[in-house]
Amino acid sequence: MTHRGSRVLRVGSLSRVEGEGALRLHVHDGTVTEARLDIYEPPRFFEAFLRGRAYTEPPDITARVCGICPVAYQMSACSAIEDACGVTVDPVIRELRRLLYCGEWIESHALHIYLLHAPDFLGRASAIELARTHRADVERGLRLKKAGNSLMELLGGRAVHPVNVRLGGFHRTATRAELRPLAEELKQALDDARETVRWVAGFDFPDARVDADLLALAAPDTYAIEGGTPTVLRSDGTLGSFPVRDFTDRVTETHVPHSNALHSRLDGRRHLTGALARFAISGRHLSPVALEAAREAGLGDPREGAVCRNPFRSILVRAVEVVYAVDEALRIIEEYEPPGRPYTDVPPAAGVGHGATEAPRGLLYHRYALDADGTVTDALLVPPTAQNQGAIEDDLRRVAQHAITEQDPDDAELTSLCERTIRNHDPCISCSTHFLDLRVVRTSGDRDA
Repeated sequence: MTHRGSRVLRVGSLSRVEGEGALRLHVHDGTVTEARLDIYEPPRFFEAFLRGRAYTEPPDITARVCGICPVAYQMSACSAIEDACGVTVDPVIRELRRLLYCGEWIESHALHIYLLHAPDFLGRASAIELARTHRADVERGLRLKKAGNSLMELLGGRAVHPVNVRLGGFHRTATRAELRPLAEELKQALDDARETVRWVAGFDFPDARVDADLLALAAPDTYAIEGGTPTVLRSDGTLGSFPVRDFTDRVTETHVPHSNALHSRLDGRRHLTGALARFAISGRHLSPVALEAAREAGLGDPREGAVCRNPFRSILVRAVEVVYAVDEALRIIEEYEPPGRPYTDVPPAAGVGHGATEAPRGLLYHRYALDADGTVTDALLVPPTAQNQGAIEDDLRRVAQHAITEQDPDDAELTSLCERTIRNHDPCISCSTHFLDLRVVRTSGDRDA
């Protein structure tokens, strides 16, 4: 079919995403000439807030970046500052951090799957409408989220912006007796998580493929969560890695006119981080129960090289990750013996430290420069959504172009498809808008200022 004329679709405020963003799509004579994720949420300048602060403060301050994934910011901050100070924490503390992070993965993924993303697949405008027709499913999702929140409350002190995390570990560690009731809740959660995979596997997934390079952390013999080595799976199938300290040499950020978030490129190429990248790079290290769930859901066996590049199926990969996070939490609780002290001492030292962890939405990088007394002299935070924005826009162009060529949708249908395409990536827009790069240009005479 020949398409003539121009169509400009605008969504002033995207629904069912964290934060405030908009969409603009421009189609001319049947060709998508512009697909834009407008991130207009104001920057919050967290890097500037951190300068001049004591080195003990970033874990608490950066947790306020996001109410959905505060643990990601705390763990990345701790990792970077401990790196700057040359400290390695006790292995038991590291396992407790992983347990806390599992809680965040469970609650964040459950929120996204059930309340933000599933309505797209089931023809509902909101989670409230979904609850009217799929009450048992939504209740299952809420139970899962509650299980994740319970982990965060016990280990972190509260479910939102945990207060028990500190450099070197925790202010207080849990006892085995305190963890025992959580294990019972998590056993129910494991059944709910496996049922979630079966439920989501029944959705209708449009055909799509993201061709961006995939970036995720990799760690020996485990599915990377609280640390690892940045690893890249290129679109041509080649695999490589680089040290965390080289992150900003490989991932470059630039301003674009339509976004209050920086756009990122990996070695000059578009890249995507998040669930699809983690499954592709570390999927072979999923636990047996999570691997079984992936195979039953039609994702294949990552131990045999299975990779999922369909962003619409990312909800299915997240569901498998919930199975893994619950199963991993149960393993850690079963093996747990309280440490002698709740934290490892972290004396101040002059230096630059780098840290990266896997937030639910993808790789989150922190860098801090400290002086000898531990004062923060510089800070840099690179969140996953800012890294993913270029890949999301490319995804929008591809999906919209295919729909126009094959189906000729009206404006309402095309707008809905584009919103779904954005929600595939679970963008955390608030996380992406906290840079500070201020330039003042003053002119005189007849030239505009």
